[in-house]
Amino acid sequence: MPIPLETEEPHFREQNGYLTPHASASDFGSSKRAVRRSALHHALLRSGICQVRELAEWARCKTVVMPKASDLRAILATLDDRSEQRDAESDDESPIFLLATGWRTGSTLLQRILVTDPRVLLWGEPFGEMALLSALSEILTRLSTFPNLKRHFAGTALVSSPETSKRMVKSWIATLYPTGDSLRASLRALVDEWLKRPAVDRGFSRWGFKEVRLGATEATLLRWLYPNAKFVTLARDPFDCYRSLADSGWHHIYFRRPDIRVDSAAGFARHWNRLAVSWAELPQEFPVFHLKYEDLVARKVNFRDLESWLGVQIKEEMALAEEVGHTAARGRLTWVERFIIRREAKQGMRALGYSE
Repeated sequence: MPIPLETEEPHFREQNGYLTPHASASDFGSSKRAVRRSALHHALLRSGICQVRELAEWARCKTVVMPKASDLRAILATLDDRSEQRDAESDDESPIFLLATGWRTGSTLLQRILVTDPRVLLWGEPFGEMALLSALSEILTRLSTFPNLKRHFAGTALVSSPETSKRMVKSWIATLYPTGDSLRASLRALVDEWLKRPAVDRGFSRWGFKEVRLGATEATLLRWLYPNAKFVTLARDPFDCYRSLADSGWHHIYFRRPDIRVDSAAGFARHWNRLAVSWAELPQEFPVFHLKYEDLVARKVNFRDLESWLGVQIKEEMALAEEVGHTAARGRLTWVERFIIRREAKQGMRALGYSE
């Protein structure tokens, strides 16, 4: 078959959105349209891949189960039978614990508002991924399974003397514990040395921390350690939280390293729901001030009530005037993300008054 001779400059076709340097203007226009179509196709493809991934992560998502706050209160009462009122009257330490229902709730904004009082230092999620206070709460709750726990406590009659020594030699002392009050004092000393002393050494008279992993159970432990502690909770609509989080390049977040990672809509929603639901477990007299992010940014929070309750002086406009961080890029989550969050956070949304 004879090979046809080219009589004109070759007319190069577009392939995969690219053109040769000799393409005509009409080819260039068609190429731009192809590139746009290709970009849209890949965006839809990525969206589809992400939705498949969200469904797969939902299927294998780990569920964190914490002891109920009431169960922990019961064992703490067994360890230390002193009244909370007496503890509060004899203790002048009043740390501030800001506990939010997960990431992207505006907790850092509220943290910055509270530290407008120059006397206050709130640490930011100190070694949060250790889940130290959560682990301590679980450990203490296990004491409820100890048979005859109080029988093993050393009473006030156990004092150093020859007579005591003789009695111990002839007694079963294989299980002999210091009192629960000693355990409480030692755990408080741990937190004091870890968080209070560094704050005081830097000249701050009030201290505390902001966290996004702790709920009512850990708050119960903190109040046992600090009877005059003040608690502030902060919540935000979980759809908005997750949209901000997912758009921020967030794949390094853990509830607890290295095994419980929060990197999907299901993981986030379960975490948010667990914390949101937990606040209903606190007794009526628990010293807590509940806030919502939506009220915070709409300037509907009565900061005078908050500062009076905390015993600090707040200059909220100093913090609210500064925009520190903005990550939400999408106007709306995908239907898969919304479906998963709606299913997993339903109970918490109802408890806090958010629309499904």
